[in-house]
Amino acid sequence: MLKRRIGLQHEQWPLLAFLWATGVEEIKLRLALGALCLAACSPMNPDLSHLPAAEHRGRFGWLDVVVLGGLFGLLWSVLHFGQGMLVRFDESAMQPLETSVWTIPYYAGRTLLRMWVAFGFSLVFTFAAGYAAAKSRFARALILPAIDVLQSVPVLGFLSATVTGFMALFPGSLLGVECASIFAIFTGQVWNMTFGFYHSMVTIPADLQEAATTFGLSRWQRFTVLEVPASAHSLLWNSMMSFGGGWFFVAQSEAISVMNKSIKLPGLGSYMASAVERGDNLGAFWAVVAMLFVIVTSDQFVWRPLIAWADKFKMELTEASQAPRSWVYEILRGAYVFEWLGSNVFHPMVDFLRKLTRRDVTPSTPVSGGGSRIWKGVFMAVVCGFGLWVGVQALVGVIAAIRTVQQAVSLDTLGKILGLGFLTLLRVLCMTVLATLIWTPIGVWIGFKPSVARIAQPLAQIAASFPVNMTFPIVVGVFVAWRIPMNWGSILLIAMGTQWYLLFNVIAGAMAIPNDLKDAARTYGLRGWALWRTLILPAIFPFWVTGACTAAGGAWNASIVAELATWGDTTLKADGLGAFIADVTQRGDIPLIICSIATMSLFVVATNQLLWRRLYGLAERRFRLD
Repeated sequence: MLKRRIGLQHEQWPLLAFLWATGVEEIKLRLALGALCLAACSPMNPDLSHLPAAEHRGRFGWLDVVVLGGLFGLLWSVLHFGQGMLVRFDESAMQPLETSVWTIPYYAGRTLLRMWVAFGFSLVFTFAAGYAAAKSRFARALILPAIDVLQSVPVLGFLSATVTGFMALFPGSLLGVECASIFAIFTGQVWNMTFGFYHSMVTIPADLQEAATTFGLSRWQRFTVLEVPASAHSLLWNSMMSFGGGWFFVAQSEAISVMNKSIKLPGLGSYMASAVERGDNLGAFWAVVAMLFVIVTSDQFVWRPLIAWADKFKMELTEASQAPRSWVYEILRGAYVFEWLGSNVFHPMVDFLRKLTRRDVTPSTPVSGGGSRIWKGVFMAVVCGFGLWVGVQALVGVIAAIRTVQQAVSLDTLGKILGLGFLTLLRVLCMTVLATLIWTPIGVWIGFKPSVARIAQPLAQIAASFPVNMTFPIVVGVFVAWRIPMNWGSILLIAMGTQWYLLFNVIAGAMAIPNDLKDAARTYGLRGWALWRTLILPAIFPFWVTGACTAAGGAWNASIVAELATWGDTTLKADGLGAFIADVTQRGDIPLIICSIATMSLFVVATNQLLWRRLYGLAERRFRLD
């Protein structure tokens, strides 16, 4: 089984057998396994016949017809829903949003397109920022604090700063407002993914890193062969959670009410917001049904196949008895069209690009090294120049904001904002502790049982994606009937939107535990608390830190929705910074918007530096699979 999983060649096994027989230490054996695995899977190895793959007949069949039909249908859907983003737009003559339930399918398609476009940008940002932070101390010192601040800035804060700019960038076109909405969804997705990818990068076992260095892998080969596969589980589950976070704020990103402007884009989120304003229970019900259908469909056609595919990247010596399965993944593996495209399009293109970029480095051509240094110097100069320009612009903006606040905000108002921040901080801490106690054992149970995960994962995805404002018909009625103060009830509403970050990361951590370690624990008879203390808690701790940190950051953002519940004519308001931001953003009070967002950012940065950064360091030092 080990031969099949890591794909070793016959001539490589005597070396492994010799190391085993001579009784080398465990870390050396892991180094040998990692090196041989990297050699087998490296892009430099042209012989990929040992990798497990579905058997193909060498010709097209009915599966290929199904796959091609699905691909063409996807392309048509993108073009159909995307053309609505390019229509003319006049804010003064904007048409009201249609409230008929028959428009819900079209609105759902528009929203789904925005979600996936935002996710694509989030994925690119995650790879770029997470990689830079993991590889460079200087970049880490800039990127991590910046993300700390940005994840605390509410979606409404991004909208208030970007709507006008994007509208000016595309005058007379709806594309400007669409870009602002996509950017707002992007800000609800990207930070969790970036944190998860960065932390997976810095906790890759040292022996695998040494093996990659021994075999002389380039940065691109190391990235594709080692770093992305080692981060696959964490990145995948954080991506699912981030996609759900985008759904959580979809109403705020499509029904834009900032700076005394009210703009509703055609979409499921704006339809939900309109139903909440009207108190339309029937419209809200069908909108929820449409959202659940889209979430389940996305799970079956996207996330479940990715989970089945990512199972091969687990760092283990023994295979699990129950591997994740997906009927869509089996269809895709059985289709011949991808093999044909790889043989006739992809591989020739890669070979052609390699021939173009290949450079012979010999003693007789010393100019190449100088040229490389020149290009590297030019690149660094461009990067430094761009960074300097961004820094100057940021400094100018901060100075202008300080002047605006000095002229319009008194010290008493600042003290009030600070006090409201402390109230929201207490709610965030309560949510984090309660979510840890409740969802950690549940997440481990789901992660240890793939059969349970097949059922629990889509349910958790639905719960994580459910916009909290759609619970207001029930929440407002229950709080009023039972006389529950909103100051306490808002903790429940915050948890409904952010506790899933912790659950998804714990599931990812439990699924990433190597099966050989589980077998060793069973062999030594570890049960109960001994099993948790020796294996489970150390293994999931890095994942828990990522989940708890992003859950706490998301809780600050969610407080804007959770501390102000409105349904029809009934409004419940809690004392907190979130409700204050929602109120001043609706009024378009620029000085108070600046002060409240700056206060929220200050609380988040202080918490991250005093608590989460230290826990990240502890996880990196002590809880790696070395």
